[in-house]
Amino acid sequence: MSTVVVGYVPKPEGEAALEKAAQEAELRGLKLVVVSSHRGGPDYDEKAATEQDAALEDVRRRLDARGVPYVIRQLVRGFDPADDLISIAEANGAELLVIGLRRRSPVGKLILGSNAQRILLDSHCPVLAVKAGD
Repeated sequence: MSTVVVGYVPKPEGEAALEKAAQEAELRGLKLVVVSSHRGGPDYDEKAATEQDAALEDVRRRLDARGVPYVIRQLVRGFDPADDLISIAEANGAELLVIGLRRRSPVGKLILGSNAQRILLDSHCPVLAVKAGD
């Protein structure tokens, strides 16, 4: 079954991407694959893991209420989030990959962001980049 894959982080850009991805999955009649990818390391401690688990439980509740078929993939294995998203999209035959973008300073606008740029350039399927609301 084809899917819509979304990169999720519990931040405004992740919420915007999740909302748009759920809409697209409903519109297309596809399953949604929510990917939460972290590199791990010393900054990913028990507190961060607990906060991430709570955020994903909230995502489950919201998607259950919508009736969207979904799978949540939580990855903490040292890979770049871009690598995880691209490989999961390819493995799941994604029709669409949705990512969230955050506002950047004028200098930051010169560089889109390494993960977003890699996803846009390397994805095998169309990518929808969603800006978080103001």
